[in-house]
Amino acid sequence: MAYRWNNNLKDADVTPEKMFMNRRALLAGMAAATVLPSISNAAVETPEPNSWEDITSYNNYYEFGTGKGDPAANAHQLTISPWSVRIDGMVDNPGDFDFNDIVSQMTIEERIYRFRCVEAWSMVVPWNGFELADLLNLAGVKSGAKYVAFETLNRPSEMPGLRYNVLDWPYVEGLRLDEAMHPLTIMATGIYGRDIPKQNGAPMRLVVPWKYGYKSIKSIVRITLTDKEPPTSWNRSQPSEYGFYSNVNPEVDHPRWSQSSERKIGGGLFSKRIPTLMFNGYEDEVAGLYAGMDLEKYH
Repeated sequence: MAYRWNNNLKDADVTPEKMFMNRRALLAGMAAATVLPSISNAAVETPEPNSWEDITSYNNYYEFGTGKGDPAANAHQLTISPWSVRIDGMVDNPGDFDFNDIVSQMTIEERIYRFRCVEAWSMVVPWNGFELADLLNLAGVKSGAKYVAFETLNRPSEMPGLRYNVLDWPYVEGLRLDEAMHPLTIMATGIYGRDIPKQNGAPMRLVVPWKYGYKSIKSIVRITLTDKEPPTSWNRSQPSEYGFYSNVNPEVDHPRWSQSSERKIGGGLFSKRIPTLMFNGYEDEVAGLYAGMDLEKYH
């Protein structure tokens, strides 16, 4: 029987939905606290309740624009049904896999994954989804494959951000095969018990919890098995800032910010920063993947 990760995070650990999704209000509060330091903590620490529309209004998804509110404003144009994912390269059964067929075959294994995530703060997010390994096994990975390449939809008629040369489109990402086959690596189809909104990567996106904020390719249309390290969009755009591996590593700073500490979401805007955990808290599960590697060189 295949190894399955035992999820030890409970419902009580989950960050409240409104608090997780309403990052716009949190950042606005931080800005207000910076500009107006005399405001009391109580006045800025607790965001106002928000609707589902409000709480999905702060996203990174450059295909819909570089502003944090652009994806929510523009993603309604995206057609996500029908949807298929092409799996090709070094596989036994290449082809276009219908999204609904994929989900129906994964129903038994699809479950809630409560993953610890880190951006400017730490949180626990409940994703609905299934292990990427299960999807790759549908196509049959050939001996000799070493990497998995991913590609996002490239549809300028529905994705206005593609009109601008911010990145070399389509958006691409990659993992080493052992990273991709790890039981912590999932294809997410839902969040907080709902289908993923279009601006968050519908209908299917990658979630790699020890690389959260780095390896989060959305609206995937192609997965390719290869024996060569594939390009990744941010590494291709800014190689000095984004390496292929992109682990959450408190000992290796991004050139423009530190990974060494974080704040827990819900702890208040003036809460004490805490040390970031190696591999985002999943060191016991994934450190073996990088045994003997220079993690500063292979950042």
